[in-house]
Amino acid sequence: MQRKVRVRFAPSPTGPLHIGGVRTALYNYIFARKHGGDMILRIEDTDSNRFVPGAEEYINESLKWLGIEIDEGVREGGPFGPYKQSERRDIYRDHVKKLLDAGKAYIAFDSAETLAAKREEAEKEKKTFQYDASTRMEMENSLTLPPEEVEARIARGDQYVVRFLIEPGRDVVVDDLIRGRVTINSSILDDKVLYKSADDLPTYHLANIVDDHLMEVSHVIRGEEWLPSAPLHVLLYEAFGWTDTMPQFVHLPLLLKPVGNGKLSKRDGDKLGFPVFPLEWHDPKSGEISSGYRENGYLPEAVVNFLALLGWNPGDDSELMDMEELINKFSFDHCSKSGAKFDYKKGMWFNHEYLMQRPDDELAELFMPVLEEKGITGFTPEYVARAVGMVKGRANLIPDLWEQGDFFFRAPETYAEKDVRKRWSADTPRIMEELIGVIEGLPDMSSAAAEKEVLGWIESKGYHLGNVMNAFRLAVVGACRGPHMFDITELMPREEVVARIRRAIERIPAPAAE
Repeated sequence: MQRKVRVRFAPSPTGPLHIGGVRTALYNYIFARKHGGDMILRIEDTDSNRFVPGAEEYINESLKWLGIEIDEGVREGGPFGPYKQSERRDIYRDHVKKLLDAGKAYIAFDSAETLAAKREEAEKEKKTFQYDASTRMEMENSLTLPPEEVEARIARGDQYVVRFLIEPGRDVVVDDLIRGRVTINSSILDDKVLYKSADDLPTYHLANIVDDHLMEVSHVIRGEEWLPSAPLHVLLYEAFGWTDTMPQFVHLPLLLKPVGNGKLSKRDGDKLGFPVFPLEWHDPKSGEISSGYRENGYLPEAVVNFLALLGWNPGDDSELMDMEELINKFSFDHCSKSGAKFDYKKGMWFNHEYLMQRPDDELAELFMPVLEEKGITGFTPEYVARAVGMVKGRANLIPDLWEQGDFFFRAPETYAEKDVRKRWSADTPRIMEELIGVIEGLPDMSSAAAEKEVLGWIESKGYHLGNVMNAFRLAVVGACRGPHMFDITELMPREEVVARIRRAIERIPAPAAE
């Protein structure tokens, strides 16, 4: 019988969710949905020293905004809970005891000072100290101490760790759905710490394996930075006798800097002006605010589409794909082994394309907070929708709608100097006064009707079309930019158009004599 696909995204609540983590969550989700499986959100909070208040809520809100639906988790519940590792201490203790009883692990009392001295000693000999088969019998642990001393130390409260006993000289095989078969000799692995008595919590390695097994995870899909740990995890599955149900491993390629070498970092975003977090993050310790894709005016479907194509391709020339299409086309066969450059400009292109697809009334709703922030009120949703619809072709992000169409919501306070020099002559005020009369007399302010009347008047007077229309635009918009002039004046109230022309006549100084 084929095993049901069950995947997990398991972030630590130590800060905001990095965009690389978002892509990992996305790949888990679309793979699960493609195969009719379950998506689990597990909070790995065993490192209590690094816990940051608000981080767990941030993770949940980020995934919700992106449309990544969770089937089982802290909020959703489920049959395999608890889904927060700090609430699973008894489970981990039991499994640590199983390894100790089976001789697969041992207790070590070595102090931090002792380990530091060993490392320093090794460095002097230009070597690297590793707690393994070559050194473990020189250390203070249950392999070298009498059982009664071990018991006495534990009874009096001495701090200890439990280390995994790695047998050297073995070839450990990791089968990866992207990278194929990876073989690593166990001699290069150290006896990893699995549990610390100081905080009565396991390390990532033990908790990860135990939880994945008990939650019946079928595929472990994570970043390639975890590939060096995979042999240890395979050995742990063996030690517990779980090799028959060991999940398939998938190690995703890294997200790389847009410029230079190395992993994408927050510094890259700060330097080049793009977010590396899905939502804005307010650091509760430093007070620092980090920008987010949502607050910068990106649409969630654009972010999803952009991220999906960083390290994966559909096998054809498709670029614009909604979540359903991504799910239908997704396969690890088309995932890259090498890292993917984070082309943030391509991300903006995706956002422009999705912004163009959004109905104008929905864009207006997303744009309303921008207007509120600028203190702009009194415009109907219908007016805002028509305004953004006229300028969205020139926008990449939601805030760009303001930059492209601010004149729909406020009269110009200043006029572009370059356009004034080029488009405003000594005769312009007189011609604009005439234009006011034409506009006030128009029976119909619709774009086509107004254009016909105004252009007819310009022709009948023998005026230069470009000079008049550019001066008209300068008066209403404040610069020679924007959509079709008569589309603008159709939307604006007639009295507003007239008032702006009068204001320009009053405010724009007459050009200096030649």
